[in-house]
Amino acid sequence: MNIPTGTQHTLTLGDQHAVIAAVGASLREYRVGARDVVLPFDEDVLAPAFSGAVLAPWPNRLRDGEYDRDGRTYEVPVSEHARRTALHGLVAYVAFDVAERADDGTSLTLEHTIVPTPGYPWAVRVRVTYRLSEAGLSVHTAADNVGSGVAPYGVGFHPWLSPGDAAVDACTLTLGASRHVTVDDRLLPTGNVPVAGIDDLREGVALRGVAFDDAWVSPDRDDDGLTWARLASTDGRTVAMWADAGCVAWQICTGDGIPLIERRGVAIEPMSCIADAFRTGDDLVELAAGDVHEITWGLRLE
Repeated sequence: MNIPTGTQHTLTLGDQHAVIAAVGASLREYRVGARDVVLPFDEDVLAPAFSGAVLAPWPNRLRDGEYDRDGRTYEVPVSEHARRTALHGLVAYVAFDVAERADDGTSLTLEHTIVPTPGYPWAVRVRVTYRLSEAGLSVHTAADNVGSGVAPYGVGFHPWLSPGDAAVDACTLTLGASRHVTVDDRLLPTGNVPVAGIDDLREGVALRGVAFDDAWVSPDRDDDGLTWARLASTDGRTVAMWADAGCVAWQICTGDGIPLIERRGVAIEPMSCIADAFRTGDDLVELAAGDVHEITWGLRLE
């Protein structure tokens, strides 16, 4: 086992190459030919800024690391002390085990069961399947409550998309969503408004001088029910990212001031709920014993 990213799992198909790290079930590399689709990171370092990780049982921020449920208050560790929030759930830095692996090296399923704790007393198994096809890379996540009671649940994913050899400032970002989430000084949501100005990404926005750490909701969907985001670079290539109906929100972060990222890539994060859903209940999944929640997203290089 390679510490701190764990066992490395390689998938290949034609000129596509992906490396999945056991810790966080993280997408550590994905490239097509010599062109990176996501920002790679070394296997012997901590994944910078949640690179490629699965974010469960909540994505984004939880105010003060506290939430109330059924008349009780639960506390989880505060991990972002400057803003007094618990960031990105409980599994981003734990090792997932292999559940299934295709003999042809094109798909892999990793799983981890969240152990009940005083702050999150539910047993939720998270299974993540990475699959390469001619259409690109797809990622399917299924979470099931293998314990008792009804578990609050949300999920997100944290790939940092690569601009290739270009700078982020030379890229154009497109996202199909009609409402922008407003936040306070702790980046916790206060509401949402129709997109306007620089926050309207539907026709594409040049990223030079633009900094985002923001969420969008009410995603546009194509005839197949998919919502799309695209990062277009000066090399003539576009990283296209899609998500199915399980995604009700997107988070975008340009990495300003984040160590080891510093605008080298753009995090585009499909989520089943926005920040603080354990407190607000907005789009929160109520996962009863035996229930399964599923979400699928994917990447391709155009």
